[in-house]
Amino acid sequence: MEYSFDYLFSEYLSAVRGELRSVPRIECAQVALQRYFAGRDMLTLRRLDVTNYIQLRRRAGRSNSTVNREIDVLSAAINYAAHQWEWPLPNPTKGMSLKIPEGRLRWLTRDEAKRLTMAADAGLNHCLASFIQLALNTGMRLNEMLKLEWHRVSLDERRVQLDGIHTKNGKRRFIPLNRPAAAALSERYAFRIEHCPRSPWVFAWPDGRRVTRLYEQFQTAKKRAGIHDFRIHDLRHTFASWLVSTGVPLTEVRDLLGHASVRETERYAHLAPNRLFQAVERLELATE
Repeated sequence: MEYSFDYLFSEYLSAVRGELRSVPRIECAQVALQRYFAGRDMLTLRRLDVTNYIQLRRRAGRSNSTVNREIDVLSAAINYAAHQWEWPLPNPTKGMSLKIPEGRLRWLTRDEAKRLTMAADAGLNHCLASFIQLALNTGMRLNEMLKLEWHRVSLDERRVQLDGIHTKNGKRRFIPLNRPAAAALSERYAFRIEHCPRSPWVFAWPDGRRVTRLYEQFQTAKKRAGIHDFRIHDLRHTFASWLVSTGVPLTEVRDLLGHASVRETERYAHLAPNRLFQAVERLELATE
């Protein structure tokens, strides 16, 4: 029986293709792993081999999170083979994840958001301003919005339905629409009626094709608005930051963002210091 790295990944990808949404990420990690482990007999894989790989990738300038993703893919392939096919493979990757420093967190002030929306509305793109307004008021991810279909939008009930196939973690969630978010979608609906009434896409071109990219127009809008060090995904951070800073509990922010755990949402906790003061004040009152 052959237990080489190449055979393992060939069989693993064949087995999970169509089952896992992360196959493109697995294939990406495989390219990096292949350079080091190609032809390797996986029965002889040891912890030192994994350590050497990690050091090699770090010297190549790869971030800890990138290296962790690659090691996670290697671990998942080994575990799959061991559990599903009963291959007698060791898994020396356990406990070898690198520490991840606290990530970058950038959000807009209300004034910056207004300037960015106005810049986007100044003839850059027919849908960029609506896109920004919807992102700032729902926290939806880029692809959740660009792949949004009208049959999942209810303007009457002011909600958007995202099924598992539409979300990053595969879990269904609904998005409540406040007035700015509903207004952004109403603008898109008016555009649809006028230009492409048969298009299923919320963000569509006049001919009905789905808008798949807004990067260049977003960069131009940023420049016009005088905003620096800001990415499209930071619109989602802005939504969360605004919520937390106005006192919305982290558990509710978690549900709105679609995080699997409140631990993911805790990165915004420092924006609500008042809750800590209120906590110790309650202790003070209890001891009087």
